Amino acid sequence: MENAVLFTVKEHVATITLNRPQSLNSMNDALIDGLHEALDKVERDADIRCAVLTGNGKAFCAGGDLPFLEALPDAASRRAFIIKVGAVAKRITAMDKPFIAMVNGVAAGAGVNLMLACDLVYAVNTARFAQSFAKVGLIPDCGGLYFLPKAVGLHRAKELMFTADLIDAPTAEKYGMLNHICPAEELAGEVEKMAARLAASSPLSLALIKKYVNNTAMSLDDVLDTEAVAQTLCMATEDCKEGIAAFKEKRAPKFTGK
Repeated sequence: MENAVLFTVKEHVATITLNRPQSLNSMNDALIDGLHEALDKVERDADIRCAVLTGNGKAFCAGGDLPFLEALPDAASRRAFIIKVGAVAKRITAMDKPFIAMVNGVAAGAGVNLMLACDLVYAVNTARFAQSFAKVGLIPDCGGLYFLPKAVGLHRAKELMFTADLIDAPTAEKYGMLNHICPAEELAGEVEKMAARLAASSPLSLALIKKYVNNTAMSLDDVLDTEAVAQTLCMATEDCKEGIAAFKEKRAPKFTGK
């Protein structure tokens, strides 16, 4: 039996591939457990500076595997699974390394929200997206109630959730859900270029930017206080000194994360 999640590393970039193509990479125990194992590897390996999340086959992720969900025997098991799914989204947002979602096809339900948990989103121009929960009597999970309003605004998020309408990639880009859309033959190359850029950037800078931008509870005063503390620390790092030296010398910096 093939692994539900594949994991590879090349030149400081980890690629995590959802690998249940026969079910459109829908979420069951095997896939979610596989995602947690992959995130463990990204977290532990200091050589990994960026991660790409994608799907195998014609879909990115179709959300929850409905036959699997129907077979869960009781409320306790259903709750445990939803908590485990949500923990994947939380770990992606909390991890100090940037994640790029490479959306190779349809993303529906929790698949959209898994995508939105990532820091950047590149999608094939034929991809389609749906917050499909209301059609089956559910509410968004995998952090959707948090991520979608942040991405598209409150009223647009309600519309997408209420109607469960399927939207195309240009519409999703216009709404603010995607950074870039690409033809199928260009998608992997464009993601690879961005991942290489992020892997070559200052790890400490990216980690702090991600941490503070994701903390939407901070007031302006909180932000200014945080900037005063964090920027002072950054200015004393070897990476900052290297970055300034490289700028003066008109060369590419070589960051070490120190």
